[in-house]
Amino acid sequence: MSIPIPIGKQITVQKDIYPNNYCMPSMEIADHYDINYIIKGDRKAITPLFSYSYHKGDITMGSPYTYHRTVSESDIPYERYLIKFTPDFIEPFIKYIGKDIFNNLFEQKLFHFSEKTQIKIKQIFSEMLEEYNKKNPYKEFILQGMLNRLLTVIWENKLTVEVKRRDSPLTNSILDAIYYIENNYAKDITLNKAAKESHFSPSHFSRLFKVQLGVSFTEYVGNVRIEHVKKMLIQTNKSIMEIALETGYCNGDYLSSKFKSKVGMTPSEFRRSLK
Repeated sequence: MSIPIPIGKQITVQKDIYPNNYCMPSMEIADHYDINYIIKGDRKAITPLFSYSYHKGDITMGSPYTYHRTVSESDIPYERYLIKFTPDFIEPFIKYIGKDIFNNLFEQKLFHFSEKTQIKIKQIFSEMLEEYNKKNPYKEFILQGMLNRLLTVIWENKLTVEVKRRDSPLTNSILDAIYYIENNYAKDITLNKAAKESHFSPSHFSRLFKVQLGVSFTEYVGNVRIEHVKKMLIQTNKSIMEIALETGYCNGDYLSSKFKSKVGMTPSEFRRSLK
């Protein structure tokens, strides 16, 4: 269970800083809505029906009673603003703007914005945190108006982004396996080890994994590693050998071979194409 809103309050506003390798230790479920603004870092959210990555300048939205975990996707420390609020607190906004728009906001889950809008949104979060920390008996009333403004700015300025929904929800055992892969992709991950984490025999786990995710365990691990290689090629100046050793490949040549078969070009060509 995530940290609840304190008794007697309907909203909390906070700013958090986590180390670059911070990962939620287990699946969590909350009884409130939440809005995250990412100041710094690269994260991946895993839920039974969705998996998506988010980065600096993005906003993620969480609904009550949704199981989720987040994991790190880079070596950049994670910094964010977080607003939590009760369903009752947002009722005036829903009555004014309409339930359809409100539900659409939280069903979409992830939003990108232009650089100009990011500055505006970050300022609203900063002002809300400042107001929250005041010893003002009317601060929740003031914060309610500020939250309404924030949601309106998000709705009016959001850029299109698609978060694909799975055809059927993942079982807890497969969610545990995905979490295990995301946190150990740089190590010697094997089907047997992942099956043990999920408390299944290797053969049963292999079939279950393929049915729910549409790819084999080995292919999924390879895809995760390649995505991390791409991020390091984009975000760092590390050599191919260094990246190989940090993403679970034994050497640079092997990484280059796997990368080209997946992406259609070598890591060096990929990095040059972005520059």
